[in-house]
Amino acid sequence: MTDMAVTPETESDGVERHHHPAAVYLRGVAMGAADVVPGVSGGTIAFISGIYFRLLAAISAVPVAVFRHLLRGRPGAFWTAIDGTFLVALLAGILTSIVSLASAITYGLAEYPVLVWSFFLGLILASIWHVGRQIRWRGGLALPLLAGIAAAWWVTTMAASQVAPSPLVFFGAGALAICAMILPGISGSFILLMIGMYGPVLDAVKSADLAILVLFASGCLVGLLSIARLITWAFRHFHDAVMALLTGFMIGALNKVWPWKEVLTWRTNHAGEQVPLTELNVWPGAFEQVTGHSPEIGLALLMMLLGLGLVLAIEWLGQRKSVT
Repeated sequence: MTDMAVTPETESDGVERHHHPAAVYLRGVAMGAADVVPGVSGGTIAFISGIYFRLLAAISAVPVAVFRHLLRGRPGAFWTAIDGTFLVALLAGILTSIVSLASAITYGLAEYPVLVWSFFLGLILASIWHVGRQIRWRGGLALPLLAGIAAAWWVTTMAASQVAPSPLVFFGAGALAICAMILPGISGSFILLMIGMYGPVLDAVKSADLAILVLFASGCLVGLLSIARLITWAFRHFHDAVMALLTGFMIGALNKVWPWKEVLTWRTNHAGEQVPLTELNVWPGAFEQVTGHSPEIGLALLMMLLGLGLVLAIEWLGQRKSVT
């Protein structure tokens, strides 16, 4: 017997499927900001903001709509079938965020890492609570929950490797990164960092290397179309089990966003700067001893509460909209 199905017309948390393009754009801005940070998933933002299932449905509709409508000279029907206005508004927000906020987030992580990671910690903690409330918990769900925790924890503790960039590697990196990016709790940029492709991809963006970027984007497209259909199928047939797995992903990802870290090894980024590569989580009390910096516990708690409050506010606004 299958679990409760999730249809494209209704979000699992009751948020209406039809959102104003401006609201979708702002969600895209939030997703783009999260995707810039290795360890934070844009999929988590999509999930807690009530557009995750709509996004999956729109992406999943693309292959069929291409053959059914676009190639038969019906662009209007194609646009409707793929929820084109929604996808364009979301993509515009993501690109705007990456272009405009990437530098600010990078600066914040370099100058105020404890406060920035505390904000993301609060964001993910509230997201775990948000997702967990939607599951009809029973004993059999412990297995996918624990599997999700173990998988995300393992990913966040992987030692970075370095592969030789080649056309096939760029294509594969795009497919792998986008598959991770669409899953709440798994960061695509962190996967790129772990396989040693974060720098090469950023270099290609910086130098506007169109040949490499087309290969990477093609990999993203193939991976996105594949994973979206798989996740949509899984949700329709095993809703609670998949939700438990995603909850586990987010719990395991807490290892990456823990604010107090000791840097063990460094790497040189695309700008020639030294940035942390391998880090060890430490307790706030030991942070000052090993780093020489204040743990800023009071401000960290404030930022954590801000992240918690943001998710709760998004959920409250979504519920309020759904009953008006």
